[in-house]
Amino acid sequence: MVIHRLPLIIKSYDPTYSQNSLKQKITFSLATPRSHCPHCKRILALSELIPIISWIKLRGRCSSCRSRISGRYPLIEILAVGLSIVVITHFGIQLKTAAILVASWSLLTLAFIDWEKGLLPDHITLPLLWLGLIVNLDSGITTLHSAVMGAVTGYGLLWIIYWLFRILTKKEGLGYGDLKLLSAIGAWIGWQILPITILVAASSGLIFAIVKLSKKQLSKTEGIPFGPFLALSGWISIVYHKNLLQLFL
Repeated sequence: MVIHRLPLIIKSYDPTYSQNSLKQKITFSLATPRSHCPHCKRILALSELIPIISWIKLRGRCSSCRSRISGRYPLIEILAVGLSIVVITHFGIQLKTAAILVASWSLLTLAFIDWEKGLLPDHITLPLLWLGLIVNLDSGITTLHSAVMGAVTGYGLLWIIYWLFRILTKKEGLGYGDLKLLSAIGAWIGWQILPITILVAASSGLIFAIVKLSKKQLSKTEGIPFGPFLALSGWISIVYHKNLLQLFL
């Protein structure tokens, strides 16, 4: 729901969008109206909102108009459940686990929004940054000093890369949303393994692009969003922080 609605809500604040697309003016929020079928507009019952189970029970179709329900819904739900199981298994039941679950769901949401809309909303990245610093007030994952340095270094590293690429190619290879996302990740993991995090993100993105190019599903001039790969690498670095420190440092 957040992945679908938040980008539209952000666009509605754009004066150009509001003036040129009055018929598409946004009249909803994250809270209202309730979840409904996009085709027949029927409000969904609580029994139709059970993650994964409801989609399987309905066989991927609306119970009223029989319109197809995208497999994207159960895919995101399965990923959220999978991430949650890994986090709870790894950290156990404690307050820090709850914070890391929020971070995991936030990164998943950012990955899909950036993939679909090319957008990394401040509404998620900035609270994620502050939550990372709060968790590390008592050295939840790393020390507070390392967390602050991680936030600064994360933004600074990509800022340098952004401007070097722009000066050399006269094009923008990254967006400022990517800088803020890495800053938020840095606030969680500290500065020590940020280079590893960037390397994993860049490598996975490059491999994906090569595969797409080989299958002729991507042109040489077409870019791909970096946010999903940063989110994946950042999540791995948060959950397996100690393991990565031991392995590389």
